[in-house]
Amino acid sequence: MRVLGIGRRKLPEKLSYEESRELAQSGSDSTRANLAARADLRPEVLYFLAEDPSTEVRRRIAANAQTPGHADLVLARDADEAVRAELASKIAKLTAEESRGAQEQAQRFVEETLELLARDQATRVRQILAEALKSVAGAPPQVIQQLARDAEDVVACPVLEFSPLLSDEDLLEIIASSGLSSRLCAISRRNALGETISDAIVQRDDRQAVSELLANKSAQIREETLDNLIDASAREPAWQQPLVERPMLPARAVKKLAGLVAESLLQKLQNRSDLDKQTAKAVADEVRKRIEEGAADAPAAAKAAAPIVSPAEEVARLKKAGKLNSEAVGDAVLAGQRDFVRHALATMTGVTPAYVDRVLQGHSAKGVTALAWKAGCSMRVALQLQTNMGGIPPNKALHARDGSDFPLSPEEMEWQLDFFASLGQ
Repeated sequence: MRVLGIGRRKLPEKLSYEESRELAQSGSDSTRANLAARADLRPEVLYFLAEDPSTEVRRRIAANAQTPGHADLVLARDADEAVRAELASKIAKLTAEESRGAQEQAQRFVEETLELLARDQATRVRQILAEALKSVAGAPPQVIQQLARDAEDVVACPVLEFSPLLSDEDLLEIIASSGLSSRLCAISRRNALGETISDAIVQRDDRQAVSELLANKSAQIREETLDNLIDASAREPAWQQPLVERPMLPARAVKKLAGLVAESLLQKLQNRSDLDKQTAKAVADEVRKRIEEGAADAPAAAKAAAPIVSPAEEVARLKKAGKLNSEAVGDAVLAGQRDFVRHALATMTGVTPAYVDRVLQGHSAKGVTALAWKAGCSMRVALQLQTNMGGIPPNKALHARDGSDFPLSPEEMEWQLDFFASLGQ
């Protein structure tokens, strides 16, 4: 038998069963950690290492795709959160890749492990699971139901927004029972929402959820509901742009909007390619009327509406003038200028607006706080971002330490930023 350097870090390319068992029992921490990452070990050796005293060894076993299902069940109860988080990431990925054709016993182990992880005490573990399973059609339905009703937004919202396993009945029950705007917003962003779900969202009278619904071009909205929302947009100018941009607007809706919206949006209405002759003439008449009456007689909604300059252009202008700062972001948050805030935070942190969306839609108090910190904003603005843009209830938001300091360490905030970056990969 070869003499193995038990304490050495580099293992031979090939190991016999006896050698791997000896290393698992007697090797140093680093040797056992390297052993745990190998793909050529027998199941019984992997199972043995699943109960290793070293956290790093168990973490690598949790990440190893060859680890047998009964060992994964042991790891799902591991005392260390990092081990369980690694396991959640692996199991969810395997579920997405191998949801069909798995042996019955192996599939049962996977489902039991997922059920345990979906009830894990650590939010981070459940969040990793939710992000990985949110779009997986082959995920166990009971796990998706558990995650969709989780107490934490960062767990529930991704599933509510993307999971194909949630039926209309599930969504209606959640809409009726949840008073959280963040949950309603997540459902409002789902692809191809039916009229029944859209009606249920509108009936909850949540401004931000309705904004998300109107911006969702795949959502079906009954004509009567659309008429009511157009009427209400006189009091909620933020709804007017998504209304104008909705596909296949009924002629009556277009004519109504023409009498309400700002001149820049009226121009968008006039430029639509799907208007019939009669509707196009009605919009053109309204444009002519506005020109004749002058800006002084424009509707109140037009006066309150945003200028023609796009949010991205305004952000670029402020940056060039040296005025893109925490105060500018805070003012925009309070004014409800979500697009401006998205582009401002993206520019100030050097990321994409899509990354900012991922953080804000993740409904994570720590994530939003970290984003504000990275952008150079004050903790006061970070709190405004959490409650106004991140859909986080005030009682769950992070507050300043000692009056103005961030409550998280720089290392914690960098970890949050890296985590949200990894979700986009």
